Amino acid sequence: MDLKKDSSYQDLIAKIGETLQQGRTKAVQAVQNIHLITYWNIGKYIIDFEQQGRERAEYGSYLLDRLSKDLTAKYDKSFSRSFLVYIRKLYLVFPIGESLIHQLSWTHYDTERKTLVL
Repeated sequence: MDLKKDSSYQDLIAKIGETLQQGRTKAVQAVQNIHLITYWNIGKYIIDFEQQGRERAEYGSYLLDRLSKDLTAKYDKSFSRSFLVYIRKLYLVFPIGESLIHQLSWTHYDTERKTLVL
Protein backbone atom coordinates (compact mmCIF):
# COMPACT_ATOMS: atom_id res chain seq x y z
CA MET A 1 0.00 0.00 0.00
CA ASP A 2 1.36 3.38 -1.02
CA LEU A 3 0.53 5.77 1.84
CA LYS A 4 1.40 8.85 -0.24
CA LYS A 5 -1.59 8.11 -2.50
CA ASP A 6 -4.00 7.24 0.33
CA SER A 7 -6.40 10.15 0.95
CA SER A 8 -6.99 9.23 4.61
CA TYR A 9 -3.22 9.30 5.13
CA GLN A 10 -3.10 12.74 3.53
CA ASP A 11 -5.88 13.81 5.92
CA LEU A 12 -3.74 12.53 8.81
CA ILE A 13 -0.79 14.60 7.59
CA ALA A 14 -3.05 17.67 7.28
CA LYS A 15 -4.52 17.21 10.79
CA ILE A 16 -1.08 16.80 12.31
CA GLY A 17 0.13 19.90 10.45
CA GLU A 18 -2.84 21.97 11.66
CA THR A 19 -2.33 20.78 15.23
CA LEU A 20 1.38 21.61 15.10
CA GLN A 21 0.67 25.08 13.74
CA GLN A 22 -1.98 25.76 16.40
CA GLY A 23 0.36 24.56 19.12
CA ARG A 24 3.20 26.70 17.86
CA THR A 25 0.94 29.75 17.64
CA LYS A 26 -0.33 29.21 21.20
CA ALA A 27 3.23 28.75 22.47
CA VAL A 28 4.32 32.04 20.91
CA GLN A 29 1.27 33.81 22.36
CA ALA A 30 1.96 32.34 25.81
CA VAL A 31 5.57 33.53 25.73
CA GLN A 32 4.48 36.98 24.59
CA ASN A 33 1.90 37.14 27.39
CA ILE A 34 4.50 36.11 29.97
CA HIS A 35 6.87 38.79 28.66
CA LEU A 36 4.08 41.36 28.87
CA ILE A 37 3.28 40.45 32.47
CA THR A 38 6.99 40.44 33.38
CA TYR A 39 7.53 43.86 31.84
CA TRP A 40 4.40 45.26 33.52
CA ASN A 41 5.70 44.09 36.89
CA ILE A 42 9.17 45.55 36.24
CA GLY A 43 7.52 48.85 35.26
CA LYS A 44 5.56 48.77 38.51
CA TYR A 45 8.71 48.15 40.56
CA ILE A 46 10.46 51.08 38.85
CA ILE A 47 7.54 53.46 39.46
CA ASP A 48 7.20 52.30 43.07
CA PHE A 49 10.92 52.87 43.65
CA GLU A 50 10.92 56.25 41.91
CA GLN A 51 7.91 57.57 43.77
CA GLN A 52 8.54 55.92 47.14
CA GLY A 53 4.96 56.54 48.21
CA ARG A 54 4.77 60.04 46.73
CA GLU A 55 2.27 60.95 44.04
CA ARG A 56 5.05 61.94 41.63
CA ALA A 57 8.71 61.04 41.25
CA GLU A 58 11.45 63.59 41.75
CA TYR A 59 12.72 65.20 38.57
CA GLY A 60 16.32 64.76 37.52
CA SER A 61 16.58 61.20 38.76
CA TYR A 62 19.36 59.16 37.17
CA LEU A 63 17.62 55.93 38.13
CA LEU A 64 16.96 54.62 34.61
CA ASP A 65 20.54 55.21 33.48
CA ARG A 66 21.95 53.42 36.52
CA LEU A 67 19.36 50.66 36.40
CA SER A 68 20.07 50.06 32.70
CA LYS A 69 23.79 49.65 33.36
CA ASP A 70 23.33 47.38 36.37
CA LEU A 71 20.65 45.14 34.84
CA THR A 72 22.56 44.85 31.57
CA ALA A 73 25.72 43.86 33.44
CA LYS A 74 23.87 41.33 35.57
CA TYR A 75 21.37 39.83 33.11
CA ASP A 76 21.81 40.77 29.46
CA LYS A 77 21.94 43.59 26.94
CA SER A 78 18.17 43.96 26.56
CA PHE A 79 17.91 46.41 29.44
CA SER A 80 18.67 49.59 27.53
CA ARG A 81 17.49 52.86 28.99
CA SER A 82 14.90 53.20 26.21
CA PHE A 83 13.58 49.70 26.98
CA LEU A 84 13.19 50.63 30.65
CA VAL A 85 11.35 53.80 29.62
CA TYR A 86 9.03 51.64 27.50
CA ILE A 87 8.17 49.15 30.26
CA ARG A 88 7.80 51.98 32.77
CA LYS A 89 5.25 53.56 30.41
CA LEU A 90 3.49 50.20 30.07
CA TYR A 91 2.75 50.28 33.78
CA LEU A 92 1.72 53.94 33.68
CA VAL A 93 -0.78 53.24 30.88
CA PHE A 94 -2.18 50.16 32.67
CA PRO A 95 -1.58 50.97 36.38
CA ILE A 96 -3.98 48.35 37.68
CA GLY A 97 -3.44 45.94 34.86
CA GLU A 98 -7.18 45.46 34.32
CA SER A 99 -6.90 45.77 30.54
CA LEU A 100 -4.08 43.27 30.51
CA ILE A 101 -6.04 40.89 32.71
CA HIS A 102 -9.05 40.99 30.38
CA GLN A 103 -6.84 40.27 27.41
CA LEU A 104 -5.03 37.45 29.21
CA SER A 105 -7.85 35.41 30.71
CA TRP A 106 -5.50 32.96 32.46
CA THR A 107 -3.82 35.69 34.52
CA HIS A 108 -4.90 37.46 37.65
CA TYR A 109 -3.91 40.42 39.77
CA ASP A 110 -2.36 39.58 43.15
CA THR A 111 -3.92 42.25 45.36
CA GLU A 112 -1.57 41.53 48.24
CA ARG A 113 1.61 42.00 46.19
CA LYS A 114 -0.13 44.29 43.67
CA THR A 115 1.43 42.51 40.70
CA LEU A 116 0.18 40.51 37.75
CA VAL A 117 0.81 36.80 38.12
CA LEU A 118 0.10 33.71 36.05
